[in-house]
Formats: sequence, structure tokens, C-alpha cells
Amino acid sequence: MKKVFEKVTEQTSLYRHLEKMTVEEVLININKEDKSVPLAVEKAIPQIEKLTSVISDKMLAGGRLFYIGAGTSGRLGIVDASECPPTYGVPYGLVIGIIAGGEKAITQAVEFAEDSPEQGWSDLERHFVNDKDVVVGLAASGTTPYVIGALLECRKRGITTGSISCNPNSPVSEAADFPVEVVVGPEFVTGSTRMKSGTAQKLVLNMISTTVMIQLGRVEDNKMVNMQLTNVKLVDRGVKMVMDRLNLNDYEKAKDLLLKYGSVKKAVENHA
Repeated sequence: MKKVFEKVTEQTSLYRHLEKMTVEEVLININKEDKSVPLAVEKAIPQIEKLTSVISDKMLAGGRLFYIGAGTSGRLGIVDASECPPTYGVPYGLVIGIIAGGEKAITQAVEFAEDSPEQGWSDLERHFVNDKDVVVGLAASGTTPYVIGALLECRKRGITTGSISCNPNSPVSEAADFPVEVVVGPEFVTGSTRMKSGTAQKLVLNMISTTVMIQLGRVEDNKMVNMQLTNVKLVDRGVKMVMDRLNLNDYEKAKDLLLKYGSVKKAVENHA
């Protein structure tokens, strides 16, 4: 008989009568639970390494990275994807976040958007996804039809897939070539996976995209030498990088070089 899949993320909170707690007690207990998340992520590092390595290899060969999810998971994928161009200077469209329900779902809940097993693949097709790319499905529950359907269609077409979920042995893991499972246990508020599960997914996404960008040569030493100069803070950070790399004491000269060439890396390479 087939074993029934149980969602750890839906198990009853270890805490009772939250409404009777003081504000301090609520905060302390949430923080207590949050402390367990990095330890759960640590246990998943071997899985994260396998997924990150295949993403790096595919992107070095000219492929793209897709994140696809619904609700909180989808929003986290969009956040990670949208931060890669300004942080690392890669083109928009190299890392793509897709959410069930489209752009509206970024700020508002779109009812039943996650329940279609066909729509995920349809959304991927609009970006001409192909076997050079990697598609990572994000689903805290591990059961989202929108995500699972997309990954299964990718598999039929030889497209490499990964997943990030917070339940062990979930359907989304079965649908992925490189599953990552970060089991953080019951949420402080029963079933509220925007809490520990969302934090876990955010940590894993940070690890994956940062490591991949380092592998793509977008970081030198410990600096974001290809970041886009989109505000005063980033220009100032870039100037200080140029000063450090070229051993310059003249802030204005370093700033002129940075603005002339558009990035720390190019400013350093072109300095006579």
C-alpha cells in the first residue's frame, strides 16, 4: 500500500493560545523557531550543492535560470531573480522569476492560480524555455500543481529541473532532477509557511544565486565589481572599490573613472 504523504508544514504549531501571550513572548517564541532554520538549511547543503553545480554548468554554457512558484514561494523567486542584474551586472532575462497568477500575484493573492497543472508550463513557454536552461520549482508544501505540472513538462522535454520545498519526500521532489528539501517543522502559526518555510527558501535562494554568480565571474575577491550604478549609495560603494583596487587616494578621480567606464571591473581594467 502506498504511503500517505504527510505535510510537516501543515502540522499543528508547538505553541498554544498565541492570543494570550504578551508581545514579548510572541517575539521571543518566533525568534526561537527562526533559529532552527539555518540548521535545517545546513543539513540540505549536499542537495543544494548538486543543484547549484548543475545551474552553474548550464549558465556557463549559455543557459538561463528560471524560478517558478506560487504565493510566497513565487514572490521569493521573483525577488532573487530581480536582484541579480543590479547586484552582479548580468542582463535582465538571465535569471527569470515566474509566479502563478502573473504580475498581479506579486502584491495580491490570486485565487486558485496555483491549482492548474497546465498553466506553469504555459507560462514557461512564453520565455522559450529550452534544454539549455534550468527550471527550479519553489513550493514550500511540495504539492503545488502549478509547479509540479511545469517540472513534469520540462522533464518530458529534457530540460533540467530542481526544486526547493520544506516537506520530505514530496511530489515536487519526485518531479525534479535535483530536489532540495529543507524540513523546518511546524510553523509558529499553524500552516503559515511564509514564516520558517519562507525564510528557509530565501536562505537557499541566496546561496544558489550568490554561488552561481561567483562561478560566472561576477565577483572578484569579495566585491560586486559588476554591480549597476543605479543610485548614490552604489556609486559611492563603487568609488571606494576603485580606490582600493587601484590604490588611489583621490575620491573624485576614482569617481570619474567609475562613471566613465560604468563598472568597477571596467574602470580598473582600463586605468592607465
